[in-house]
Amino acid sequence: MGEEAEGEIALPEGTENRRVVLAYSGGLDTSVILKWLIDKGYEVICFMADVGQQEDFEAAKQKALKIGAKKVVIRDVRREFVTDYIFPAIRADAIYESRYLLGTALARPLIAKHQIAVAEEEGAAYVAHGATGKGNDQVRFELSYYALKPGIKIISPWKMQEFLEQFRGRDDLIAYAKKHGIPVQATSKKPYSEDENLMHISHEAGILEKPSFIPHDSVYSRTTSPQKAPDRITTIEVHFKDGTPIKIVNKDDGTVKTDPLELFLYANKIGAENGIGRVDMVENRFVGIKSRGLYETPGGTILMVAHRDIEAIAMDREVMRLKDMLMPYYAQIIYNGFWFSPEMDFLTAAINKSQEYVDGKVTLQLYKGNVMTVARESPTSLYDEELGSMHKHGGFDQKDSAGFIRINAIRLMAHKAILDKLAKSKEKK
Repeated sequence: MGEEAEGEIALPEGTENRRVVLAYSGGLDTSVILKWLIDKGYEVICFMADVGQQEDFEAAKQKALKIGAKKVVIRDVRREFVTDYIFPAIRADAIYESRYLLGTALARPLIAKHQIAVAEEEGAAYVAHGATGKGNDQVRFELSYYALKPGIKIISPWKMQEFLEQFRGRDDLIAYAKKHGIPVQATSKKPYSEDENLMHISHEAGILEKPSFIPHDSVYSRTTSPQKAPDRITTIEVHFKDGTPIKIVNKDDGTVKTDPLELFLYANKIGAENGIGRVDMVENRFVGIKSRGLYETPGGTILMVAHRDIEAIAMDREVMRLKDMLMPYYAQIIYNGFWFSPEMDFLTAAINKSQEYVDGKVTLQLYKGNVMTVARESPTSLYDEELGSMHKHGGFDQKDSAGFIRINAIRLMAHKAILDKLAKSKEKK
């Protein structure tokens, strides 16, 4: 496990490898961690993944270099995020605890994957992150690191006694930053934390930690308030092939998107305009703590609704039943950080198999926060109009249902007989 991976840069013989790749955001926490690591004698390479967050990457790069980073690596992984992480989650109908569409959880393994790749390219013995010791992200990052490179060394400052003694809270971080000339953008306008990517933006902590607190609409930054959304219906079609979205069509203005990234960006745009995808929930973190989160997932919500509907017409009943049983566990695996695991591989193979004939298009109407399916059609449809019709005789002898019902009633009648027998026995006593 300790051997150099192919492509690693070897340091001079006798030199201790103090090179670390830090998952860097440009915010207060990771900027302080960058300087703190440098003060501890580490050579720090900052890694930033563009997963669709609204970020001035060049400004963040210059800030990191000014603080003392040896190098800043920025990678645009948005397309990979859509095709290899978001779309698989949609094929699985993956929703954690019935409401959360897993936006942050889907991005973390992708970021970790590229961070490890940069560590190998740069010959770094360490990777580091700024996730808190109370949250899910520390688990998602570190399980991914170990799964992808078992011999990697991890620096997680928020779980280190030395760091915790020096930084007891945000005020200590700000004071340290000011002392070392690190630009601070502390503001009272957003007294809560956010995480943003293509799939969603989340809002949590700070003033939102009290579950009874009713947040002002200004907390939501990606979607229009449903009350202020257009007072007209937007009609779209979403096309699928093997359960994967392949085309989106706006029936009102003729817009068509087929490229995976452009398709998802457009779904986000029209969803946001129509107030789609807001969720306010209390969830169970993997570490055992309950937390409140506000999520905005416009495009993901639209595609999830459409996908579920195309499955209804093109998927076998028993396959759907099994898939629905697997989905909560699949979502939990993603949420808990086990993307790179044998159980994930197994379930992904089963889900992909279930999607082989999930083809067709779904027509949706978007209106003031609602996604309403109004039509669907599929070349692999299992829906038979004659069999399903209440107005036609075709293809089904209704008299056969009498025997079908009697057979299914056998165990119910047997159960009732046992209950009657037990009741009579009690009466005798």
